[in-house]
Amino acid sequence: MPLKIGVMGGAGSDIPAHYLDRAARLGEEIAAQGCIIITGACPGLPLAAAQGASKQGGTVIGISPALSLDEHAYKYGSPTLAHNVLIFTGSGLMGREVVNIHSSDIVVIVGGRSGTLGELAIAYDEGKLIGVLTGTGGISDMVQSILETCHKETGARVIYNDDPQQLVNELLEVYRNEHFRRPSVFCRGVQAASPITIANGKKDIVCGMILEPGSAAARREQNGSEYVFCSLHCAEKFDAQPSFYLESEKSNS
Repeated sequence: MPLKIGVMGGAGSDIPAHYLDRAARLGEEIAAQGCIIITGACPGLPLAAAQGASKQGGTVIGISPALSLDEHAYKYGSPTLAHNVLIFTGSGLMGREVVNIHSSDIVVIVGGRSGTLGELAIAYDEGKLIGVLTGTGGISDMVQSILETCHKETGARVIYNDDPQQLVNELLEVYRNEHFRRPSVFCRGVQAASPITIANGKKDIVCGMILEPGSAAARREQNGSEYVFCSLHCAEKFDAQPSFYLESEKSNS
């Protein structure tokens, strides 16, 4: 399943052209990396990112605050162009923000005002991986000081960069190598077991990680035996070719 990167930012009409250009480059890079882009289906910086992704042939999903296309266009004055899919939540602007964050594997903040601040707060509280495209005005240039003031550890990881391409590349590297094990507070996640618990743990036969009792992200049964996995990624690799991993495990034992 492609990763979904949510782009949250300013939807105003007075955004400088060079900010819009950087948002478009952000969308282009998200699409170039084979990821799906999610926005609040609004104008401004998120629309510029959607247009950039669409230009590269990427998939763009818009989470609308409206009940219908008619309300989306006429009540909220929101765009339909550059979006492959519009999801009508009927939740209004504030309710829509929660769906934005829950639907995104990674959240990127670009510019923004109070609405973007709300999305940042939700993403941070829920332990998401967050990217901040700095130098785009508004909230994006204040995120670091805001989070330092909060003095709250949630498991969220925040990465700052003023270059759209570098930001996306770094976010994907961190997610694929680290953050996927606990992508939000709603996932149990796993950590490498300490030497004391290894004797009581089980090994993920795909990646070799030793899991503490009860910490498996997925389980499978084969030939009367149970196998545990550190992530859905490892479990699905096992599902694709179980005999390969079972034979490898037998030859290594």
